[in-house]
Amino acid sequence: MVTPKQQLLTLLASIEGVTAEPSPVAGGTALFFRSKEFGHFHNDNELDLRLTRKVIASLGLAHPPGSFHHPTRSVTSPWIEVRFKSSSEVLQAAELVKLAVAQL
Repeated sequence: MVTPKQQLLTLLASIEGVTAEPSPVAGGTALFFRSKEFGHFHNDNELDLRLTRKVIASLGLAHPPGSFHHPTRSVTSPWIEVRFKSSSEVLQAAELVKLAVAQL
């Protein structure tokens, strides 16, 4: 069975300059754009993504409750945890990744 992470990575493979590589800090898989890390997976259905404070605020995104990895993350952080399980949530996560890449 294909995991949500695998579905997302398949979608992201079409974005020029984006690569998925072993994370030097978080372990697991990290996302890079032209050698600069902008996200990493916490598990098969959660991505920690650097979107910038401005984009997070403009989209009305909020840090998810019950965060295991970043329970005390500031509301002004440029990073946001994105959770996805369904196919539609995977598509939404892919769109957020595209926005993150546009900020780099």
